[in-house]
Amino acid sequence: MLGIIRNSFKKIGIDQAIAYTILARVLQAGGGAVSIIFIAKYLNKVEQGYFFTFNSIIAIQIFFELGLSNIITQFVAHEVANLKWVSKTELEGSPEALSRLSSLLQFCVKWFAVISFVFIFILIAAGYFFFSAYGKGSNVNWQLPWIVLSVATACLLLVSPILAFFAGLGLVKEVAQIKLIQQIVNLLFLFVLLPLGGKLYASPLGSMTAFLVVPIWIFFSYKKKMLYFIWGKLKGWSVNYRTEIFPYQWRIALSWISGYFMYQLFNPVLFATDGPVVAGQMGISLAALSGILTVSLSWINTKVPQFSILIARENYSDLDSLFNRTLKQASAVCLMCLLFFIGVIAALKSHNINIGTRFLPILPLALLSTSTFVNQLVSAWATYLRCHKKEPFLLFSVVMAVLTAAATLGLGKFFGLMGIVYSYTFLTVFVSLAWAYIIFVRKKKEWHEHVVPAQAVVVESN
Repeated sequence: MLGIIRNSFKKIGIDQAIAYTILARVLQAGGGAVSIIFIAKYLNKVEQGYFFTFNSIIAIQIFFELGLSNIITQFVAHEVANLKWVSKTELEGSPEALSRLSSLLQFCVKWFAVISFVFIFILIAAGYFFFSAYGKGSNVNWQLPWIVLSVATACLLLVSPILAFFAGLGLVKEVAQIKLIQQIVNLLFLFVLLPLGGKLYASPLGSMTAFLVVPIWIFFSYKKKMLYFIWGKLKGWSVNYRTEIFPYQWRIALSWISGYFMYQLFNPVLFATDGPVVAGQMGISLAALSGILTVSLSWINTKVPQFSILIARENYSDLDSLFNRTLKQASAVCLMCLLFFIGVIAALKSHNINIGTRFLPILPLALLSTSTFVNQLVSAWATYLRCHKKEPFLLFSVVMAVLTAAATLGLGKFFGLMGIVYSYTFLTVFVSLAWAYIIFVRKKKEWHEHVVPAQAVVVESN
């Protein structure tokens, strides 16, 4: 029986790394569905608005991380392509590649230690300014929960490059496992503290505990010895941040910052214009759609080390075969999940079940779902191209961010919720999709056409 299940999973592209990642996202989605019941029971509609607007403002960590975690995974994978494991904790091979790997580890640890410290103070100040200005008269105790959440988010930012580094080393399955545990911890705190009257403290305390999971995982396993080994291998070669990482990172950073204005601006704008209740409906709807998007992109994101290794070896034939197969699987999963989600919410609303009222009406929900499917395709194409250590989506991201932000601020002010949703869907379906596909096709042809097809090399996932 287990053999039949394993074979079925293999046919649709589910390996262990994807399985753990999907389990984490399914748990997030399922836990999110249960969370709705808890939020509806233990938070009023105004507190729900604060709950989800907290998350939107927390997302300004993009301005500090600047896409560096994803870059670390790709750079590490490119160096590992010239090395091999001789034990669970040691690598051998090119001395240059090993030294460069060590420099990557030292750089990301030191860099994130500094920006995480700065991030705490800026995040606390930003939250106090926003909620003090637009939350007057709400009678919600948000100050201390916001401070705790800010500190916890900064701590999670601190360990994010380490997880990215492990993923680049090929430990994708292990990283997926630890993220699954973090997800479980967050949900447990939510389900326990909300009934006990924890209200807005539930998420911050869960995030802080989720952070602690990572150092415990490292220091009480062979991962600590592995990091010590790599840290001490810095010799005469290093990755130069200014000439190697920065020319790539600033493009990625602008793309990620643009993403904030495309996906995280809705809640604060609605909080300021339509109030915390509508912001809460938008927040919970976007959270569910984001969960679906993340589940489907698990197929793509867990393959980043494999994509990067194949690119380093210029084995573009196997690369395209793997990517095309993975994209089909991811798209099918995304479509099925979106249809199921809309069906469930429609049923809840038609039977006048209270939980259904916490979500957006069906029309804006369907439009946002359409945009989610398009974003899944665009994200997959962008990931494929970025594994080449290049960022061809810079202009695309900036222009789309400017258009989306302008439409959100302008139409949101005059037409409220539907103005935001209609404009965003139009831009996503009629501008983003076509433009992204043109970039994908042109750059793939430009970067690959000069290479003679390599002999097939099978890259096993961990």
